[in-house]
Amino acid sequence: MADERNFRSTYYEKVGCRGVEERKSLEILLKEKPLNLTKLTQFCIRFTVPKIHRTVLWNSLLGVTPVYDKSREYVMEQRVAVYNDLLKALKTMRVVDENTPTARVLYAMWLLEKRQLYLGRDITQESYFCSITNVLLEIFDNDIETYWMAKSLYDYSEDVSLEMGKLTDLTYTILEKTDGGLYIHLKSCDMLTALPLTDWYRSFFAGVLSEPALIRIWDKICGGAIKIVVFVMIELLRFLRRRVLQCVKQEGLFECIHSIKNEQESADVIVNAAIELWQQNKGHEFIPQAKVKSLI
Repeated sequence: MADERNFRSTYYEKVGCRGVEERKSLEILLKEKPLNLTKLTQFCIRFTVPKIHRTVLWNSLLGVTPVYDKSREYVMEQRVAVYNDLLKALKTMRVVDENTPTARVLYAMWLLEKRQLYLGRDITQESYFCSITNVLLEIFDNDIETYWMAKSLYDYSEDVSLEMGKLTDLTYTILEKTDGGLYIHLKSCDMLTALPLTDWYRSFFAGVLSEPALIRIWDKICGGAIKIVVFVMIELLRFLRRRVLQCVKQEGLFECIHSIKNEQESADVIVNAAIELWQQNKGHEFIPQAKVKSLI
């Protein structure tokens, strides 16, 4: 999918209807048999996914549903069966009940499936899986699909863990390059290394930015572009620049960042800037072929 816009695309963008052509292109891609995961990944990387198509696209890219339509009904029947078996087992063991929050139920199911639900395991403890699941539950209505999507997104979280050294170095490098004053202030006050980058990156900023804006970053994550978390961090700090420069202690910095958790407009500005900076650094030109999750 070329970056150059044809005449019609340019016209739509000028009159404020940006995305019309992209949506039409996606609808064509979703009608292909079998689905072309590489093209769908490219779409996720380059454009914002229309809300109406997000469920189908994410399910395909995250390997929840297969690329061949003839296999989808059977595969989903198996997904449902596994989900119900896990849920029944948890209720039989009295690990969960009707009052257990859905995110915790899905977490316990995942632990059971991974054979990590040992006796006395506390399913209320904080986990990246739960952080990811909480966001998904705000977006999607189907708990079964949400469970399988959460599992795949957690795999990307594990990839982030493996790359944390490089991602941390990249964060410092780009921050120093884009805003030297902010970088120097954070470093001189010993706040730069205090930033909980691992927690924020591995949870893809769940609980840090509001979901409606954050989901546009997760579109890129579903395409395998995990490096975009670096640019979200940088633009978050730059958005709060004036207030951050007034902070001299870690507590004040964290309070400053957490203060915008529910501010939709602030999150939109941060996400827009992060995607733009990511594109300027050629992030959208990286198509992670090996990370596309396929399922026949």
